Amino acid sequence: MIRVNAPIVERMIDIEGLRTRYLTAGSGPPLVLVHGVGTSAGEWSWVLPTLARDHLLYAIDLPGFHGSAKPPDYSPAFSARFVGAFLDALRVERPAVIGNSLGGLVALHLALCDPERVAALVLSDSAGLGRAVNPVQAALSSPGGGELAMTWAKTPLGAAERAFRRGLLLFARPWQIPPKWLKDQYRLALMPNFMEATLACLRANIGVAGQREVLVDQLPRLTMPTLIVWGVKDRVFPYWQGKEALTRLQEGSFELIPDCGHLPHVEQPRTFASIVGRFLGERISGGEASGSDPIEFGGGKGRGREPRRRDRAANELTRKDRR
Repeated sequence: MIRVNAPIVERMIDIEGLRTRYLTAGSGPPLVLVHGVGTSAGEWSWVLPTLARDHLLYAIDLPGFHGSAKPPDYSPAFSARFVGAFLDALRVERPAVIGNSLGGLVALHLALCDPERVAALVLSDSAGLGRAVNPVQAALSSPGGGELAMTWAKTPLGAAERAFRRGLLLFARPWQIPPKWLKDQYRLALMPNFMEATLACLRANIGVAGQREVLVDQLPRLTMPTLIVWGVKDRVFPYWQGKEALTRLQEGSFELIPDCGHLPHVEQPRTFASIVGRFLGERISGGEASGSDPIEFGGGKGRGREPRRRDRAANELTRKDRR
């Protein structure tokens, strides 16, 4: 059993004139975590203590979200340049970068545009690997409907409903949604300008035809070790997008997490931390990472051998899913 207890520190910094909030913890090789749409850096809190055992972590609030100032542009390319400027400001050299959902697309942009500064890449249920997206997301990005949903979500009752509905969409097992996650989502929706940023970011990345930007054809350009992690029951982006993206990578691996939706780092934190810890340990440190051992994280144990079994099962699941 491994017990983790790494202090997490909240800090503010000015990045190119934008006040920016980030969380940091741990020591060791640097690891940057990039969140998705409609949330904040705090969503990584379920895995920060474990990952901080072996890494110096930086979980950044993208511009417009939570404690970070409104940007002039919500495109993934702008966000990637912003993350690069963040690394420059803190003098972070060659970090591994993890991105979930839209954060995965931002991390992918960074790795493609400036590959020398990214030591390893982890794409978790990432945007940008296929056109398909849940119709609910496309509907929210449509004119009129998005404004109506945004206005309602900024009320206390609407914020509560938004948190509940997001949980139903993002989690494979809604009855096990962490209460803290629901409370965080409620609180975020009521923050000034947060829902406006969410809608603007959603529209910059998703249209009526699906995802606006698909970078699968550019994946062969990546030279760094790349891990794709996906929840098999992701209702936002289908997991076969990640499976197909694997075939385009020079040095890639794929992990499929059963009984998991769009947020593996929240819904299956022990398994996610184990997968990422082992990948980074093998590809960066040259040895087995502590994340492959049984992990105590709020009760229960994660088995380090599970990801390998899941990867072998992925081919069969893919065939069934795409009949």
